[in-house]
Amino acid sequence: MYNTSHIIVETDLKDYIRHYRDSDRFIVYCKQCNRYNVCWACPPFDFDTDITLSHYKTAWIIGTKIDIEDKIIENNKGWKLCTPLTYRIIEEIRLTLDKKLLDLEKEYSDSRVFFAGTCHICSSDNCARMQGKPCIFPDKIRPSLESFGFDVSQTSLRLLGVEMKWSRDGILPPYFVLVSGFFTNADINKLEFQLSIS
Repeated sequence: MYNTSHIIVETDLKDYIRHYRDSDRFIVYCKQCNRYNVCWACPPFDFDTDITLSHYKTAWIIGTKIDIEDKIIENNKGWKLCTPLTYRIIEEIRLTLDKKLLDLEKEYSDSRVFFAGTCHICSSDNCARMQGKPCIFPDKIRPSLESFGFDVSQTSLRLLGVEMKWSRDGILPPYFVLVSGFFTNADINKLEFQLSIS
């Protein structure tokens, strides 16, 4: 159905913030999303994102490229077919990818993971935040890069060298790109990091 590969880039976090972060611009998009203020992985946050970012020196950016087979694209034309399939593919990939990132976060204690998109653990209308309660899975959820104001489209294009694609006119693209982040103060060998994600 699909094949995955990873593009991993290590960069100085201050440089990444300088070139790819515009929190004022991206909070506007967040406010237009139906997850805003109803999901604990999404804004508004009860902490200062600038202060959070200031704790780390290195950003590992992980691009997960999901190549879709031609026959899958051909057999799933129309929004009624391609939309649920898109969500299913992304959730399948994230199930494995998110766990690997959380394992790395445990291994390197002075680190923070950023998932490729919003939380997928609870259903979109069943987050504890909607009842004014704390998250019931705080050890499993993490914010996304975009929720902290990072431009993942430009990150993918300029830093990872892959243009992001979306479905158009009810037709799946040839591939999707998920962009995750791992911010840390630890010195990590790139090969070991790649092996941990693959």
